[in-house]
Amino acid sequence: MRIGLMIGSDRERPRAERLNGLVDDVRAAEHDGFASFWVPQVPGYLDAMTAVAIAGHATERIELGTAVVPLQTRHPIPMAQQVLTTQAACGGRFTLGLGPSHHWIVGDQLGLPYDRPVAALRDYLEVLGQAFAGPGRVDVENETYRVHSPMDVVDARPMPVVISALGPAMLRLAGERTSGTILWMADERAVAEHIVPRITSAASAAGRPAPRVIAGVPVALCRDDEVDEARAFASEVLGHADLSPNYERLLRHGDAEDVGDTMAAGDESAVLARLKRYRDAGVTDFAARIVPLGDTPRARRASRDRTRTFLADLAQDPLTAA
Repeated sequence: MRIGLMIGSDRERPRAERLNGLVDDVRAAEHDGFASFWVPQVPGYLDAMTAVAIAGHATERIELGTAVVPLQTRHPIPMAQQVLTTQAACGGRFTLGLGPSHHWIVGDQLGLPYDRPVAALRDYLEVLGQAFAGPGRVDVENETYRVHSPMDVVDARPMPVVISALGPAMLRLAGERTSGTILWMADERAVAEHIVPRITSAASAAGRPAPRVIAGVPVALCRDDEVDEARAFASEVLGHADLSPNYERLLRHGDAEDVGDTMAAGDESAVLARLKRYRDAGVTDFAARIVPLGDTPRARRASRDRTRTFLADLAQDPLTAA
């Protein structure tokens, strides 16, 4: 299991320092031996793909990915142009994380339709697939798009795509058409009994390689008597499941009731034990979302640094990284 980092919005940094700070974080992650670094498209915050492209120029080895960008905000042709440009900036280390997002973002915040997300994503992937095939003309007509457009950004090269597949139909699409799925709010039982069997079966039936299962999981290294508080805090700051029917349905496949229940929290042995359970459930890539604890910025920085240092050591440990 490869161990990487997933970030959120860093509200404690001054706005003028957020982009440079993110690039510094990616450089540090590469230096510390993390396998990957995932940037979400947070409403109202830095644009994920622009940030990844800049970070790609500042690094040499680490995989960079979005987790995830919503498809409704960009037509697939300009999306493909931006993706291929970002891949060029990253020297082939970029993975596009794509998804239909949630009704409260797409519909309530942006005023865009949130209809038939599986069908919409399938049609979107059809356009992207042809656009990523190499320079040439993209000619696709399906239920959603009528595209007849040139594409001349880079020479043909692999362009990995993972999608935020949570339900059966989306997992089938992920297995059939993409490199895998990137998850949030999925505990070990949901991964082992719901995610892995469906996506693996679909990939096998389509003659595709074994899919990646990338699990975004909150992590906090803390005392045993702080674990309950850490889980409650994670659920509060990282979003409640009841905001999204997609997450509510996913949680029914596992034992977690909210995001805090998926968290790896406690001392070193407790965090390591949970990471191994995720690995044994079928997670191929662990994307740690560090949750800093404390009442002051100084205390939260110290908490973040402790957790990050421990995870960096685990990233080099064959027990977890193998």
